[in-house]
Amino acid sequence: MNGIKFDFSNVIHPNIENGLTEEEINQHANRIQDIVEMIKQKNPGFLSLPFTRVYIDRVLDLKTWIQSFESVVVLGIGGSALGNQALQTALNPLNYNVLSKEIRKTPKIYILDNVDPDFIASVLDQIDPRTTLFNVISKSGTTAEAMANYLVARGIVEGFGLDPKKHFLFTTDPEKGILKKIAEEEGIKTLDIPPSIGGRFSVLTPVGLLSALASGIDIIDLYNGAKEMHQRVINPNIWENPSAFNALVHYLYYQKGYNISVMMSYSNKLYLLADWYRQLWAESIGKKYNLKGEVVNVGQTPIKALGTTDQHSQVQLYNEGPYDKVITFIQLENFERNIKIPNIHCDLPELSYLGGKNLSTLL
Repeated sequence: MNGIKFDFSNVIHPNIENGLTEEEINQHANRIQDIVEMIKQKNPGFLSLPFTRVYIDRVLDLKTWIQSFESVVVLGIGGSALGNQALQTALNPLNYNVLSKEIRKTPKIYILDNVDPDFIASVLDQIDPRTTLFNVISKSGTTAEAMANYLVARGIVEGFGLDPKKHFLFTTDPEKGILKKIAEEEGIKTLDIPPSIGGRFSVLTPVGLLSALASGIDIIDLYNGAKEMHQRVINPNIWENPSAFNALVHYLYYQKGYNISVMMSYSNKLYLLADWYRQLWAESIGKKYNLKGEVVNVGQTPIKALGTTDQHSQVQLYNEGPYDKVITFIQLENFERNIKIPNIHCDLPELSYLGGKNLSTLL
């Protein structure tokens, strides 16, 4: 994949004092190969998503209707929100919602992932219910936060005398659950959440595809990118599989007492990717029991950080505190825009060294 590059050189000896040796890594090569083969045989639902058109076509069928609204409000939490937010900030302008309609061309996107009344009210104050689509996401239909926000939105829609089936779309279980029941009774459109896919892995299902499509993200390209990465993560060679290599790095350091995983983004556009990563890491490996049913209480604590902001708040701890962290830096190879610092106060050495440089260089 041309778009994503991985560099593990700073966890390898002798590049760092406590780096992993080639021998340590190769000791696990056969085990990694077995695990990759097992994954290929089991073919978990999220891994095969890019190779089916079922979900993407269903969302594309609704494109004209979805993009006819001025605003799309996603009501979801956890896996129903974090992947959506990561897509929106990474692939759309950071000021997307404040762009004029002529520039934006597609609906504003709001993701209500909490029940903080001030937060909810601040979003509701910005939308016109008459030109808003509410996308309620809950596989079971019993997620308290999502359903509470659904009831709030439903009350507003009904208060305006609007027809709910023209302003709601449910993303839920294809066969059961309270949202499915309401939809069938009232004629509300639905999109399916595949039963075999957990919420944190659902961004390439209608859970994430709808808001992506609504905001103009090319969801076919999104799938194509996932297909390309798929080929890399099923490679049985540990040195050619970035996913397996990253997993092994964290595992080996965890054995050495490094029980914190930091994802530090040097791009505001990628910052919410670290939010999603925290859920993926915490829910996937934070376990009380192992596969034998034994109590093990394992897992690394995931932390997010933003460069350069957290160089002035957290990095002192990372550098001078306990050696218990594996830090993953993520950055853009090229920024969409750049800003050059003007040559002002050239007679002041404390400021003149900044003049003429790009902000991206300073970052």
